[in-house]
Amino acid sequence: MTTSHYPQPRNPLKGSRRDREQAKVVPDTPQTRSPAYKLAFDDPEFLCRPETRPIRLQLELLKPEMLLEEAGIVSTTVLFGGARIAEPGKDPWAAKNETQRKSLIASSKYYTEARKYAQLASLASKKTNYSEYVVVTGGGPGVMEAGSRGAIEVGAPNIALNIVLPHEQAPNEFVTPEFSFNFHYFAVRKMHFLMRASSVAVFPGGFGTLDEFFETLTLIQTGRMERVPVLLFGRNFWKRVINLEALAEEGTISPDDADLFTVVDTAEEGWDVVSNFYGLEK
Repeated sequence: MTTSHYPQPRNPLKGSRRDREQAKVVPDTPQTRSPAYKLAFDDPEFLCRPETRPIRLQLELLKPEMLLEEAGIVSTTVLFGGARIAEPGKDPWAAKNETQRKSLIASSKYYTEARKYAQLASLASKKTNYSEYVVVTGGGPGVMEAGSRGAIEVGAPNIALNIVLPHEQAPNEFVTPEFSFNFHYFAVRKMHFLMRASSVAVFPGGFGTLDEFFETLTLIQTGRMERVPVLLFGRNFWKRVINLEALAEEGTISPDDADLFTVVDTAEEGWDVVSNFYGLEK
């Protein structure tokens, strides 16, 4: 990975890294042991104060953006979906009763489709030297793991945007390590999902998946984001879960707002929508 696409200007001033190391070898005195003496940018306690929240927000925006720009990644294929959907043949870890267990076992087909869809996207990405259509997921288990896994299986990198949670916070084993990011702020994380999005695939999931889906729709509907293919995987699932026709009947959305997304069932069907939208070779 290169350090930057741009030439670095000459800087005769001593750098912050050197000062950080030099500050560790000063004489041990009451003054140097004081928290006040720590360099502000090298003081975790100071950076975690409520007053420095704007700095933390900026850092979470900058770090992934800089690393992805340095890697030459221009566009991404976004996969949203539930962490609780297990790989076919594995007992669902999140089931709380037998009804949920049976439903989650049946939903394992979406793991398979997400895996295939990521493979198709990654094969298209390979033709661009992995600058376009790079798979990005939330980095966790379930559908997210399937997306990361599909990319790796065809030799492609993938991006993970993890977030610190009481559960499911470790990146899955298929994430490309140099593109494994971690977030504190949901809002900044969602920005990164969409800042490079060339398409958005939404698989069955819970509150988080619904939040991500509706934020995407809202940005496109209001013109804050350019039109990209938005795919809903699973006709039967989404027909039961959301009723946009009712919103249109109530007048709270326009009748043609349902055209902002396409409902599909298979990876091939979904990737055909993306390929046709961008005129990609099949």
